[in-house]
Amino acid sequence: MPPPTELSGAEGALATSAPDKSGERYDVDGVVPAQVARPTSTQEVAEVLRQAAGDGLSVVPCGRGTKLSWGMPPTSVDLLLDLSGLDRVLDHAAGDLIVETQAGALISDVQRAVGEGGQRLGVDETVPGASVGGTLATHASGPLRMSTGTMRDLLIGVTLVRADGVVAKAGGRVVKNVAGYDLGKLVIGSFGTLAVITEAFFRLHPLPEVRRWLQVPVADPDQALQRAQQVLHSQCVPAALEVEWGAEGGSVRVLLEGREGGVAARAHTVGALWGDGTEESQPPTACYPWDTAARGDDRSTAVKATFALSGLADVLRSVAAAPADVRLRGSAGVGVVYAAVDGDPDDVVATVLALREVCTGHGGSTVVLDAPAAVKGSMDLWGEVPALDLMHRLKDRFDPDHRLSPGRFVGGI
Repeated sequence: MPPPTELSGAEGALATSAPDKSGERYDVDGVVPAQVARPTSTQEVAEVLRQAAGDGLSVVPCGRGTKLSWGMPPTSVDLLLDLSGLDRVLDHAAGDLIVETQAGALISDVQRAVGEGGQRLGVDETVPGASVGGTLATHASGPLRMSTGTMRDLLIGVTLVRADGVVAKAGGRVVKNVAGYDLGKLVIGSFGTLAVITEAFFRLHPLPEVRRWLQVPVADPDQALQRAQQVLHSQCVPAALEVEWGAEGGSVRVLLEGREGGVAARAHTVGALWGDGTEESQPPTACYPWDTAARGDDRSTAVKATFALSGLADVLRSVAAAPADVRLRGSAGVGVVYAAVDGDPDDVVATVLALREVCTGHGGSTVVLDAPAAVKGSMDLWGEVPALDLMHRLKDRFDPDHRLSPGRFVGGI
């Protein structure tokens, strides 16, 4: 007998409703949830999950819906847990360089709040309208990963709710707080399959006085590696070092931040290293090379590739030789790049597998974040994962009934 598709006895803020099937927000990669719950606090999230557990419902958490098609389609969605109502920046302790925020808060709203105190959360808004919780769940990152790290590095405390409705906390307001198991690091990048993040503490950085982007064109993969290595081995201290590559070559960009005099001196050094062709540049228009608003078969295959820095030229050569059309953008400074791959599904799969082989040979990996259904159904999105057995055991411990985002993550987790 199938489980019921409504929460029993839900009232008020916990009441569920049918999804707006005319809108795309509640389409979880083609799977429309039977019901939607819209809590506004950790306590309400806990109550929803307790009732869902009692009714045996599968639950998919959702922040602002910007990455609902990432990963695999869920095997079922009885209830979509819409966290957009948890949208407040709870506290900004400017003297301690700490911010506390709810998971549904927009990254842009957090930046606006802490910016009034001359500070910033050192992450990029990778997708317009992205939330704190969604960015944590997918471990998304942009150019600033080189200087300030990712959200994993900046997170110092977290409140989450388990599948059975139990609230758990780890860390807190103090950067060196080591109380409890580091649950935050565990759930980052888990695609909502282990627990639901409701609140988070982050450490902040001062806003730089000046930001300057410089760029230089590169004609071939070896020149791209050379330009990147010149900056990395200098005293320029880049805040970001990005590479872009397409069918007609590409460019290397560097972001310099700090006081005006220091940035000017370091910009002069970069110009001397790169020579003719070096010019001022506007910030990248987007973190990712694909259209983040595209849906269904109109979307590109979105790929995340990691590798040792010395492998940059080989990665670009793989892209240049690919049977599909590839546009690449990412960090030449830490070896994390993203690619948009378009073309016939067979060519796309061949391109991703060739790139995966190169990245694996350079100590990294290649993961398909998003793709049309024809591509998702033709290949393993994640590749080989050495710790897969451990991940399955963690899933069994945190969500023994496998009701949270079932099937969305690696190995069918």
